[in-house]
This record gives sequence, structure tokens and C-alpha cells, in this order.
Amino acid sequence: MKLNTNLTVAIHTILCISYFEKDYKVTSDFIAGSTGMNPVIIRKILGKLQAAGMVETKAGVGGSTLSKKAEEITLLDVYKAVSEEKEGERSVFNYHANPNPKCPVGSKIHAVLDQPLDNAQKALEEELKKTTIKDLMGKL
Repeated sequence: MKLNTNLTVAIHTILCISYFEKDYKVTSDFIAGSTGMNPVIIRKILGKLQAAGMVETKAGVGGSTLSKKAEEITLLDVYKAVSEEKEGERSVFNYHANPNPKCPVGSKIHAVLDQPLDNAQKALEEELKKTTIKDLMGKL
């Protein structure tokens, strides 16, 4: 199982913008230097964060700034902005493709796992809702 790094890279990106935006032009190359990620990946994440109204990015070497105050951006907001799932889907716990419907385990895997996985997803989201970018900035 592989969980992607979009959430942590997006949080790192927002923290870089918040920390450096007053003193530097915070470009994707700048952020890539902090995250250790390819600038192309950073640009994709910036695009998602911009679409969610959290950052503003100017093309070229214009750099990025926060569109909202750090205290208005929760980790849940960031999570939702960079998640690959559609509304109502779990993003952390998904099923493997094609369980065998003729198998006594495969035919019931959804029935036995849906509720515990839904509960875990909700617990994760509730926890992410409690922390803002401002909270994290206070720890840097």
C-alpha cells in the first residue's frame, strides 16, 4: 500500500509561503528547494491550492502568496484541496480492485470493512480540522 505525499508536501508548501512571503519571491523552485520535490510537482500542488482559494500564484517568477490568513486554513482544508478522491469517497482507505465475488471472504470484504474504514476516515478528518497553518507556524 502506498499513501501519496500530496498532503504533507502541500502543508510544507503553505508553510514556506507563509514563512517567506514577506522577504522572498516564493516560487515553485524556491519551494522545491525546501521540500526536496521536483518544481513540477510543486506547481501541480500550487494549482490545487490556488483552486481551493488558499494561495495566489503569479505566472513566471511572480511567486506565491497566501490568499487566506494562516489561522483560516486548517489541515482539513489542505487535505481536501489536494485529495484525489471525489466528494464522499475515502482517500486513505480504498479497496483493492476486483475481490472475488465467489469467495466467502472476497464477496463480503466491503460489508465487513466499510463501517470501520468510514469511521477511521471521519476520525482523521476531525483531527485535521483541529489544526491550522497558524498553529504550525508557531512551532517553526
